[in-house]
Amino acid sequence: MISVANLVKDSHLFGNFFSPDAYLQGDVETGLLESRGGARLIALPEALLQGLYNGLISEVGQAAGVVLFKCGSHWGKHFYRRFGEEISQYYQKPIAQMEMVEFLQCLKQSWKTHGWGIIDFNFDYYQKGFIVTQIQNSPFDEVTPEGDMTMGYAEAGILSSFFTLLTGRNLHCIQTTSETPDYPWNYFVIGLEERIKPAEAWRSEGQDHDTIMERLGNNQPSSNN
Repeated sequence: MISVANLVKDSHLFGNFFSPDAYLQGDVETGLLESRGGARLIALPEALLQGLYNGLISEVGQAAGVVLFKCGSHWGKHFYRRFGEEISQYYQKPIAQMEMVEFLQCLKQSWKTHGWGIIDFNFDYYQKGFIVTQIQNSPFDEVTPEGDMTMGYAEAGILSSFFTLLTGRNLHCIQTTSETPDYPWNYFVIGLEERIKPAEAWRSEGQDHDTIMERLGNNQPSSNN
């Protein structure tokens, strides 16, 4: 007869590391907000984000997107390192040994718990060298100045540096569209910079996400003979 004790002797049932109730630790008296691992966190009120966006646009104009992307890229590097340390320690194995489903579920929950909205991934174009990322209820998108449909530069920077460190390849990220009645998500495409760079021009021309992805898929890299 199989002993139940032997079956569970060496097992470790993992819960949701990024569950908000467990991950977010606040101290009312000191006003400190920390992760369950002791990393300092900061809350960004909507008014502050709105002020940052408007201030950048007022000071640097069209270059605001470049500044936000660089800020996001710097932010994404630190996010990747802390994320990797936390889940590697919790699951007792490095990221490279995690199942893809397990890894993506952790990333989705972490993104949500940090208050950045809901994130999902589409790998339909993976064989062509692209990963499509979908974000909904983005706090960055909510403070976007009216009339600018593609202001997810900070998120593009985060995704760019995160997946660059994850894959070991120099990847870039471009937003293709914001949430609209036709597209309930903010869409981003991740890939090698020289492969996805044309998407910026197509987006400026008013091409929708599906058209951009079709054109990217048909725009195969040239080979050197």
